[in-house]
Amino acid sequence: MSAEDVYEGAIGIDLGTTYSCVGVWQNDRVEIIANDQGNRTTPSYVAFADAERLIGDAAKNQSAMNPTNTVFDAKRLIGRRFDDPDVKKDMKHWPFTVIDKDGSPFIQAQYLGETKTFSPQEISSMVLIKMKEIAEAKLGKTVKKAVVTVPAYFNDSQRLATKDAGAIAGLDVLRIINEPTAAAIAYGLDQKTKEEKNVLIFDLGGGTFDVSLLSITGGVFAVKATAGDTHLGGEDFDNTLLEHFQAEFKRKHKLDISEDPRAIRRLRSACERAKRTLSSVTQTTVEVDSLFQGTDFSANITRARFEEINSASFKSTIDPVDKVLKDAKMARDKVDDIVLVGGSTRIPKVQSLVSEFFGGRQLNKSINPDEAVAYGAAVQAAVLTGQTSDKTADLLLLDVAPLSLGVAMQGDIFGVVVPRNTPIPTNKSRTFTTVEDNQTQVTFPVYEGERTQCKDNRLLGEFELSGIAPMPRGQAELVCTFEIDANGLLKVSALDRASGRNAQISINNSVGRLSSAEIDQMIKDAEQFKAADKDFQARHEAKSDLEAYIHSVESTISGPELSLKMKRGAKSAVEAELAKALEKLEIEDTSSDELRRAHLHIKRAVQKAMASASSSR
Repeated sequence: MSAEDVYEGAIGIDLGTTYSCVGVWQNDRVEIIANDQGNRTTPSYVAFADAERLIGDAAKNQSAMNPTNTVFDAKRLIGRRFDDPDVKKDMKHWPFTVIDKDGSPFIQAQYLGETKTFSPQEISSMVLIKMKEIAEAKLGKTVKKAVVTVPAYFNDSQRLATKDAGAIAGLDVLRIINEPTAAAIAYGLDQKTKEEKNVLIFDLGGGTFDVSLLSITGGVFAVKATAGDTHLGGEDFDNTLLEHFQAEFKRKHKLDISEDPRAIRRLRSACERAKRTLSSVTQTTVEVDSLFQGTDFSANITRARFEEINSASFKSTIDPVDKVLKDAKMARDKVDDIVLVGGSTRIPKVQSLVSEFFGGRQLNKSINPDEAVAYGAAVQAAVLTGQTSDKTADLLLLDVAPLSLGVAMQGDIFGVVVPRNTPIPTNKSRTFTTVEDNQTQVTFPVYEGERTQCKDNRLLGEFELSGIAPMPRGQAELVCTFEIDANGLLKVSALDRASGRNAQISINNSVGRLSSAEIDQMIKDAEQFKAADKDFQARHEAKSDLEAYIHSVESTISGPELSLKMKRGAKSAVEAELAKALEKLEIEDTSSDELRRAHLHIKRAVQKAMASASSSR
């Protein structure tokens, strides 16, 4: 590949739970790129079949026919443990199988005739590859670099796992940025003012929820505080509707569809449509023909009933809004603009709850809720690759650590080193000491969370500092330093002041984190899957061409005019080649080359037969 074939800039990718979006900075503005179906957002779906793999619209469109091998919601698994309560809850709703592999959730699917297991990172990498290809089709060049967004409330292992997904997709992820911060760029890029503006970004998507409070001055976007729920979004509203209608179907028809993945998938799609419809009308009908055992299903749902069955979830979106204002010590009336992002903010009840919280204020709906995050990512991608213009020249993002970080102290007490909402990048230290006389080594378990006891927080990893000079307890000075980079990724070190010995850990040994060998293997697998996709495409085209040609030749040689003129031997030769070709078509794994050869053999036999027919005139 020559240097001219590689795109010098970087693309911005919003890797969403339910939909993804890609943008690029061109001609002094962001262009959101449509996929091959003409859609500017692409479903984050991957489907596996005996002979092919589908990603995006094609995968989602066939999900009702192939529910157990159609994978979605990988973002709800990435960087999590198998025993995570949220994972357990989601597994009840998923038609595909999730298994425990060394404490991490892996997805099982039938592909190329065998049972395969995929990490959430691999599934996400397939979606990233699709977004990369969408951009490449537009740019006409190979894309190597990207900025990828994550929810602001994603923890360290979820961020690392997302970076790994980028590596498996063959992308150099220049930066992981927070979704609400990216959306703030989309909002603020064209509205630069010298005066400070306090903006609240309310980002409720398909699977995650973030609230960030920023102050924007000129091109400086400084996050004051962030809060959210990495497990709340449109999917949850679909699930409550699904449970509601499942119960109604059972009550009406005494039939339970919970064990039928296809029926569940079809009803879920109808629920998703109903949810969207209820954002613009006050009543709709959910209809599914022959839902289960030949029984049709039809039921009405009003907007009021939809709001009632989701009221707890809707109300819970206000808590993080309250939290960011308290964390930033800001009164509600000091917020200049409330900006809605994410498809789920189209729900009228969500809008009215937010508006009421701010005393009936008008909400800002000026940016496209589906595209704003990819827009901001594309701007940051341009800045990081030096594609600056007057618009982006002074752009500076100042983000924060969403969760407190620290180490376990005696009695399982959480010793905070970096409080939540600390601006990043950052470097903070705290001095600890020994708890026993002549103690020569200390283990530092690293946690993140907001609880006093470590057992209630999340363990990220641990490391050991040994060779401490023996002395009475409480005298050693052990300086523990936490360093967070611009991606929100963490490195922790400890130094014994007396001996000068130190130890450190990049938090990458937590459960759910892939080793470099595993990532390398997955990159190789991704290449193989790509080759398998190419083979399937070539085989499919060769098969279609051959079938059409056989049909045409059969019609030609059976026609009365030519049939009489053709020599018997020549006609038999054509028929023999047709029979051989039909046999090839029957065999499942016939290669595209073999099919093309069969096509050629028929062609030659036909040419000979035609020559014999014309010479016999």
